[in-house]
Order: sequence, then C-alpha cells, then structure tokens
Amino acid sequence: MSLEQDVAAARGAIEALERACAPLTRHFGDTVDARRLRQDVGRLRDDLTLLCGAPVHGAYEPFAAAVYGDGDDEGLGGSGRTRR
Repeated sequence: MSLEQDVAAARGAIEALERACAPLTRHFGDTVDARRLRQDVGRLRDDLTLLCGAPVHGAYEPFAAAVYGDGDDEGLGGSGRTRR
C-alpha cells in the first residue's frame, strides 16, 4: 500500500473507533473514564495529523472567510471615522 492509502486506512480506523466508543460514553455519562476515552480517541486523531499532516478537503476554507472577512482594516482611518 502507498503512504496515502495507509494514512486513509488509519484515519478510517480512528473514525470507526470513535463511532464504536460513542454509545459507550453515552451509557456512562460524563464520568472521568468516559471523558478519558473520548480524549484518547481525539489524541489518536491529533497524533496522526501531527505525523502525517491534516487531511486534504479541497480549496474551501470556511475559517479563512470568518477571520479575514472582506479584508477591510478599520484602524484609525477606517471607513466612517474622522480625526478630531
């Protein structure tokens, strides 16, 4: 298998583990052990991302639009402001 296939298989296994653990954590509620199980699965996902990089989802970046907006810097000379 290629690296990309191995990474995709590992990501799929982590997602399957998360789906398998979700009903268990609902049965036990917000206990220390249930939280730890959720965190461990999240840590697996984070470690794989650190090792292999984030999964590629395409060019769309919803976060970038929220951060950068329309690019208007409204500093001291921003629109509608005058100096006194």
